[in-house]
Amino acid sequence: MHTRLLPLLIVLMAAVLLALGVPLAVSLAGAQQQKVVVDRIDDTARFAALAQFVTEPSDPATGDINERQETLRNELRSYYEVYGIRAGVFYRNDSSMAHAPDNWLLPRSGEVRGAFQEALLSRRSHDPEQVWPWQQHSLVVASPVIRDGDVVAVVVTDSPTGPMRSRILQGWLVIGAGEAAAMLLAVGAALRLTGWVLRPVRVLDATTHDIATGRLKSRVAVAGGPPELRRLARSFNEMADHVESVLEQQRAFVADASHQLRNPLSALLLRIELLALELPEGNEEIASVQAEGKRLAQVLDDLLDLALAEHSEAQLQVTDIGALTGERVAAWAPTAEAKGVRLVGNCPPTTAWADPVALSSALDAIIDNAVKFTPGGESVEVAVTSNGDTSTVVVTDNGPGLTDEELTRIGDRFWRSGRHQNIKGSGLGLSISRALLAAGGGSLAYDRHEPHGLRVTVTVPRNAPTSETAAQGLTDR
Repeated sequence: MHTRLLPLLIVLMAAVLLALGVPLAVSLAGAQQQKVVVDRIDDTARFAALAQFVTEPSDPATGDINERQETLRNELRSYYEVYGIRAGVFYRNDSSMAHAPDNWLLPRSGEVRGAFQEALLSRRSHDPEQVWPWQQHSLVVASPVIRDGDVVAVVVTDSPTGPMRSRILQGWLVIGAGEAAAMLLAVGAALRLTGWVLRPVRVLDATTHDIATGRLKSRVAVAGGPPELRRLARSFNEMADHVESVLEQQRAFVADASHQLRNPLSALLLRIELLALELPEGNEEIASVQAEGKRLAQVLDDLLDLALAEHSEAQLQVTDIGALTGERVAAWAPTAEAKGVRLVGNCPPTTAWADPVALSSALDAIIDNAVKFTPGGESVEVAVTSNGDTSTVVVTDNGPGLTDEELTRIGDRFWRSGRHQNIKGSGLGLSISRALLAAGGGSLAYDRHEPHGLRVTVTVPRNAPTSETAAQGLTDR
C-alpha cells in the first residue's frame, strides 16, 4: 500500500509544482524581455529627439556639414560599439539620415521593415513577440521622428537577444533548482506522512496475519497514526479478544464435555454388563447396546484427544524419523498379522524436526486405518524418504481406496465413507493426526494408490522451525 500511495502523492505534488513553476518561468521571461524593450524605447526616443532637429543633410561634395546630423551619427556609432545594437534613422523614402554600422541599411522585408512601416503611421511599433532561450530572434523597436506634426523619419533599433536569453535561462535554472529542492522536501514530507498514516495499517496487517496463523494472543499496539486508525486498532483488539474467548470456550466445552461424559457412560456400561448377566447368553439386543456404548466411549476419548491436540504446543526436537517409524511398524505388526495383512517397513535413518510423541500418535492412527481397511492377504507398505528440506513417511495400503469426492473430504471431523460405516471407528483419527502434525509444522496428504488403495504422506521439516513456520502449522488445524 505504501508503494501505491507514495507515487500518487509525488505525482500530485509534482503537478502542483509544475502548475506554479511554469507560469513563474513564463513571467520571468516576459519581465526580462519587457525590460529590454523599455530600454530600446528610451533609446529610440532619445535618437528621435536628436533627429528632429536635423533639417538639412550634410553634403560632403560641397563641404556642407550639418553638425546635428554628425552628432546623431556619432551617437549611433558609439551606441553600436558599446552595446552591439544596430540602429538607424531612415527617411520616408528609405534613405538614411544616419546609421550604424555603416553596412546596415533598411531591408526590403522582414521584421525591421514591418516595424518601420508601422512607425510611419505616427505610432511606435508594437511590442515584439516573446523570445525564448532556444530562439535566435532579435528585438526590433521603431519610433517616429515627428516635425511640425508630420513623420519625417523613423528611428529603428535591431537588438541581439543573446544576453537576454542567457539571463532568462539563468532565471529558469534558479527556478528549476528551487522546484527540485521543493520536490525533495515534498517527497520527504510525503514519506513522513505516508509512514505516519500507514504505520497503524502495517501493524494491523501483521497482527491480522499472526492471528490468522494461530497466534491468537497477538494484539495491535494502539499508538500513532490518525484517530480513525487508532479507533480501528482498539476495535480490532476488542474483536480479537472476543474471538479468542469464544474459541477458548469452545475448546474448553469439548474437553470438559468429553471428560464429564466419560464417568456416567462408564457407569452405564457397567450396569449394562450387570444386566447382561441376568439375560440369556447371546442376546442380540444387549450385545448391540454394549457395542454402541463402547463406540460412544471411543468417540468421547477421541474428542478429548482432539481438543488436547488442538490446544497443545509441539515439543520439537531433532528426531530420527526412520527409527521412530520402524518402532511403530513393529508395534502394529502383530495386529496386521492377526488380520492376515502383511505390514512392510522401509525405514532408513533420517532426521527431522518433530515432536516424537505427536508424530508417533499420528503414525499410529494412519497405520491403524491402513491395516483396518486392507483385506486379508494384501499388504501395507511404510516407507521413509527425505530430501533437502523435508522428510516424509508414506503409508500405502491395498484397500478399497476412495473416490475423488471422498478424497476431498478425508480428514474432516466425524466424516467416514458411506461404504465403510460397518467398520469400527469414530471418524476422528485422521483429524487428530493432522492437528498433532500441524502443531510442529508438519502436514498430511492423501492420494490414490493404483490399482486400488490409499496413499497417505506425512511430511515433517528438516530445518529448524521458525516462529512463522510454527504459527503456520496452527493454521492448518
